[in-house]
Amino acid sequence: MKLQEIKINADTMKFEVDILKQKESFAIVVCDGKAKLTTLPHHGETKIITHQGKVKRIKFDEGEEF
Repeated sequence: MKLQEIKINADTMKFEVDILKQKESFAIVVCDGKAKLTTLPHHGETKIITHQGKVKRIKFDEGEEF
């Protein structure tokens, strides 16, 4: 699974991500008090699908150059 849940501190409602530990490009999606991190493909698209203002799903369409 490409999505990794990020722990949110319940007292401060903040989260921390060590960007130096991330080896690749990434995106963080936040919705309804949840935060998830996903790495981005080298070649392809990552679509964030929303419905009524909330994140419904994240779709990955990867490819490779010929």
